Amino acid sequence: MLRCALLLCGLLAGTAAVAAEFVSVVEPAILYDANSLKAKKLYVATRYLPLQQLVVLAGWVKARDSTGKVFWIEKRNLSSKRYVVVTARATIARQSWSSSATIAFRAERQVGLEWLGNVGSWVKVRHRDGSTGFIKNTDVWGE
Repeated sequence: MLRCALLLCGLLAGTAAVAAEFVSVVEPAILYDANSLKAKKLYVATRYLPLQQLVVLAGWVKARDSTGKVFWIEKRNLSSKRYVVVTARATIARQSWSSSATIAFRAERQVGLEWLGNVGSWVKVRHRDGSTGFIKNTDVWGE
């Protein structure tokens, strides 16, 4: 019985590790309702879209986006390079991880930013123009 419980705990821990892993879309890619090219095509994902991996199979990944929608995408269209997407109506990136720090740049909802790391409740990001800054983690998804 103990052996079964330990096995179950190990399986659950492994599932949780995969569930928290974020990836990004390399190039625009089709999102499907099942793990097959013959499945219904749902959307086209844009480049750099951050996705949370839910299930990883040979050649396919079941993923969730910032809106909570779940779909399948071909694994070859994904990268381990991390991006976040602004979910707040607008946000301010600061030059350091403080609300009183100088403004580095502003970003609107749905803007994709390269994830550079977390510092407490702040996320260090890089804008596509090269600017870097810190954004509150409540204003972005994918970190």
